[in-house]
Amino acid sequence: MVTVERKIQRGEFSNEPFVNFSMPENRKAMEDALKKVAGELGREYPLYIAGEKITTPEKMTSINPSHPNQVVGIFQKATIELANRAVEEANRAFERWKRIPAEEHPECLFRAAEILRQRKFEMAAWVCYEVGKTWPEADADIAETIDFCEFYGREMLRLAGPQPLTPMKGEKNYLVYIPLGVAVVIPPWNFPCAIMAGMVVASVVTGNTVVVKPSGDSPTIAAKFVEILYEAGVPKDVVNFVTGSGSTVGDALVRHPKTRYIAFTGSKETGLHIGEQAAKKQPGQMWIKRTVLEMGGKDAIIVDDEADLDSAVEGVTVSAFGYQGQKCSACSRAIVTQKIYDAFLEKLKERVAKIKVGPAEDPDNFMGPVVNKSAMKSILDYIEVGKKEGKLIAGGGPAKTADGYFIQPTVIAGVSPKARIAQEEIFGPVLAVIPARDFDNALEIANDTEFGLTGGVYSRNPEKLEKAAEAFHVGNLYFNRKCTGAMVGAHPFGGFNMSGTDSKTGGKDYLLLFLQAKTVAEKITS
Repeated sequence: MVTVERKIQRGEFSNEPFVNFSMPENRKAMEDALKKVAGELGREYPLYIAGEKITTPEKMTSINPSHPNQVVGIFQKATIELANRAVEEANRAFERWKRIPAEEHPECLFRAAEILRQRKFEMAAWVCYEVGKTWPEADADIAETIDFCEFYGREMLRLAGPQPLTPMKGEKNYLVYIPLGVAVVIPPWNFPCAIMAGMVVASVVTGNTVVVKPSGDSPTIAAKFVEILYEAGVPKDVVNFVTGSGSTVGDALVRHPKTRYIAFTGSKETGLHIGEQAAKKQPGQMWIKRTVLEMGGKDAIIVDDEADLDSAVEGVTVSAFGYQGQKCSACSRAIVTQKIYDAFLEKLKERVAKIKVGPAEDPDNFMGPVVNKSAMKSILDYIEVGKKEGKLIAGGGPAKTADGYFIQPTVIAGVSPKARIAQEEIFGPVLAVIPARDFDNALEIANDTEFGLTGGVYSRNPEKLEKAAEAFHVGNLYFNRKCTGAMVGAHPFGGFNMSGTDSKTGGKDYLLLFLQAKTVAEKITS
């Protein structure tokens, strides 16, 4: 009954609205937040293990990709011993946390959501500085974080209640969901608050304990969020915060025998490595470790003869170059049928030419920097490959903007479906335009990669859309709209093939990945 009352009190879930920055008061609030956060850059952050703040002799720094000489935060470089200690402390905390009634866990998430609303502009400013997201992209990151807290809190209230079973004469039967144990959460830098927070709060609300090891490119935002969880009432030994090398600390966390599951979002290579390491039984390990792995994409939008061409050009442009193409959902292939191919290219070239590139804190810029120097080099190398594999029609090199990691939005046309830039994930502002004979051929090309995350189709023909719904093999398929921007609750997100385990974040199945079902049957004697 408590569960029902709390759900009614909370109301049904609805997505957090995005900030309208055209309103003067919102623009000023963001400007003020950027100034406030600028005064806090360069601070040192400890490890948090069971409530203890720990520093290490070796440090690592996070920098602002718009201004690489600007340090955002200084962090500890944890050792394998500290990583092991974090898992052991989380395991001890689990014995207490798992016994708290399941319907009580969501309250911490709801309080965290309220704190985030109060500090929305400040948190968005940290995202701007640390990973180069422009104002709307940073705001969307924080809004999604709030959504995860609200949505998963409500979902746990549902799962904590009675579960439907087939009645059995002469028996009293019930099913309960119980937590698993220690979660190792390894998030990416590209959604530094939302994806990190989503995996952490999903684990906490289901009664598990957490060791989170953030990306080296976005540890400040993770530290800020962990501090918000503590403020919201999450015990400090339930969520532990460890920074360090992925190849040492990350591997140690994955291999530890007390680690029960790993939630990861990142590259295909790292995800497969984690899966391999997790599959090896360690001395003292009593379970098969679960892995929730969300990896890369080589996402395509098909533009059909019967498409609204202007809408298609806009959707492809926003999907390809929003956040500099650094989304696993980004459109990196536009597959265009022959009849409209030339017209599409002409309109696309005109639209891309209007994109402004520059520092993320400047609201006039649509594109900011790529995340770091290594990413910039890799993307520029792919652009050089692309120039040999197709015809460059836009961009093609660094953007002459200040001293940050800026790359021009780049479009390469006439690309073969088997070309490297049509098959390999670039994770940058590079779009390959591939001609197709007809709609059926376009579908064949779209499916001809090892990935299967997002896809899109622009067409006004209902029969073609129906065919694509069945044949386009991706986890998230969008018609006549961009292929990025999945909304919690509305677009459960996760991919097929080498894009991951199709975990469907933001959906009603997601929390079940962090729970195990226990059935109890009692014979009734008269």
